[in-house]
Amino acid sequence: MSHFEAFMLALIQGLTEFLPVSSSAHLILPSEILGWPDQGLAFDVAVHVGTLMAVILYFRKEVVALLSAWLNSIFKREHSAESKLAWMIVIATIPACIFGLVMKDFIEMYLRSAWVIACTTIIFGLLLWWVDKRAKQTDDEYKANWKSALFIGLAQAAAIIPGTSRSGATMTAALYLGFTREAAARFSFLMSIPIILLAGGYLGLKLVTGTDPIDFGNLSIGIAVSFISAYACIHVFLKLVTRLGMTPFVIYRLILGIGLFLFLMSK
Repeated sequence: MSHFEAFMLALIQGLTEFLPVSSSAHLILPSEILGWPDQGLAFDVAVHVGTLMAVILYFRKEVVALLSAWLNSIFKREHSAESKLAWMIVIATIPACIFGLVMKDFIEMYLRSAWVIACTTIIFGLLLWWVDKRAKQTDDEYKANWKSALFIGLAQAAAIIPGTSRSGATMTAALYLGFTREAAARFSFLMSIPIILLAGGYLGLKLVTGTDPIDFGNLSIGIAVSFISAYACIHVFLKLVTRLGMTPFVIYRLILGIGLFLFLMSK
């Protein structure tokens, strides 16, 4: 990759990781449409590190409180609203771990295509719009129980399919269960921490045990750009989602999906 391509891919990753528009789809499209080279395993690890740093830093107070309460619930048997929320995040992470391990090779082989992305972008965009318009939006993330956490976790697992969007799927599920938009977004962002950590750790293990070359210049660009853009994206999204709702992102998904279909049919 050139430094420009590394910059653009890291920017795409940072801006789309936490929006309901699918970061994986946007990272596949440059190679499918523009013919850019595959970014490689090392770069994947770099942008995962950048986005993970961003969400942890943004929610640093919540992360410390949840982690402390979770550990107290294990070792001191002290239970609180924070420890309950932490356990719900753990439960919500399990389905994606299982589905990812079982289905990863199948998805890599058969579903990483622009045709699949076009379909899932439109279908799950319309589902997000339908739920956003009809949801009660009365509960915050602390109202989550093991059933709702598992339901949102299954949505996160389904989002392994390119074009679905992890954030979009989890927010759709949370809204369906009655979460407010802001609570759905916060729960989705907090859920992203363990799943990005696990995915980054898995990719990092493959990297250190493999023979892929490492371009430290592009690696640095990937970490820095994805961190800055992801942090800014989280801040702006939480400020706007209550007022604007999900409709702007649904419109974007429909335009992207239809545009992809027209592009693919013209080839």
